Amino acid sequence: MKKDTLIGIILGTIGGLLFAIGLCMCLIPEWNTFVGGVIAAAIGFIILLAIIPIFRRGRAPKERKPIDKGLALTWTVGVVGSLVMGFGMSRLLAENVSGSDMVVGMIAGIVGLLICVLNYPIYAYLRKGNQ
Repeated sequence: MKKDTLIGIILGTIGGLLFAIGLCMCLIPEWNTFVGGVIAAAIGFIILLAIIPIFRRGRAPKERKPIDKGLALTWTVGVVGSLVMGFGMSRLLAENVSGSDMVVGMIAGIVGLLICVLNYPIYAYLRKGNQ
């Protein structure tokens, strides 16, 4: 494993954890840590941004290629699946959840998870069709 890859993995883990914990600190009012959460999330985001120059330094610049439509579709499907799953989770984790909210949340979460899981087979099928 290259040194740059290891540094990227470590920084990605630390930055992602700080960013996630900071957002939790901001969004859970019982903790009363909004300002500290903003600071932690900002530090995590800066650490995540620091990965970009480390990653680019170790690689040769690539020539311009046309946009891979299969890859763009894969990213779009992944984002949509994540948003659907997040919607379902937010319905389940809200305060005073009714029975209908639980059903809608579980169905939306499962559908979003299936979209994310089926994303790679869709991409593999599109890549196979292009070759």
